[in-house]
Amino acid sequence: MQKTLSQSVKIEGIGLHSGLPSVLVFKPAPEDSGIVFVRDDLSTDNVFPALYSHVVDTRNCTCLGNAAKQVISTIEHIMATLYILGIDNVFIEVNNPEVPIMDGSAKIFYEVLKNIPLVEQNRKRRYLKVKQEVVFADDKNNSIVLRPSEQLEMSFMIDFPSKIVGHQEFKAKIEERLFAAEIAPARTFCEKYQVDYLRSIGLIKGGSLENAVVLDGETILNDGGFRVKDECVKHKVLDCIGDMYTSGYRLLAEITADKTGHYHNNEVLKKLFADEKNYEIIEE
Repeated sequence: MQKTLSQSVKIEGIGLHSGLPSVLVFKPAPEDSGIVFVRDDLSTDNVFPALYSHVVDTRNCTCLGNAAKQVISTIEHIMATLYILGIDNVFIEVNNPEVPIMDGSAKIFYEVLKNIPLVEQNRKRRYLKVKQEVVFADDKNNSIVLRPSEQLEMSFMIDFPSKIVGHQEFKAKIEERLFAAEIAPARTFCEKYQVDYLRSIGLIKGGSLENAVVLDGETILNDGGFRVKDECVKHKVLDCIGDMYTSGYRLLAEITADKTGHYHNNEVLKKLFADEKNYEIIEE
């Protein structure tokens, strides 16, 4: 059956780009509501269903938007947490265009939300079952492939020039124990020169070593280095789980991703839904 929260819960932090305080309030929602973000700093045009068709920007994060050009950005870590906890319906109020970046991972979202009891609702949960292979590749031949499976499985490969990151691979069934131990704690990562540039154009005012892994050549600037083994590829897996939940359903598929990101995740969902032969919606 579908599930929602039994009570409201608040999570506070700062926006990555604005550096301003950002407050989230997760609230129970009725059956068939799905995941919906609500900008409570706006009086109109403030509702953002967390669906792939409402994604308006995939540069550095997944950003939802509407016809009024209002946005809510960096939803992917929250979405991944809601997916793994089996939360189907929730309203998420936020007081500005950015959700809080927290520590750059899903760890805090998971630790807070896992302690909120869930309520079983009166409608069956729906699953998105991939029926045939769907592929999206960019002009650099970076690709993401969806294949039929009875569960959500993922294979992910990244390759970076930095020896600190280098070639990393992940392959596993996506389940809560693995998510809690190795995927949720995996932080976003970047090079110091990227940080310097973004700051020079007035962005990432809230960015620090407290919410990202920053690499400087072959050096990790964060005390203690990486948090988990192969943290960089596991953060990509975290993002992909969250982006796949913008399908609006729990996904039954084997995902193979080769050096991809938010853009590819969104495009493969568009391609999946473009042909009804690609999928089946089932209730269990």
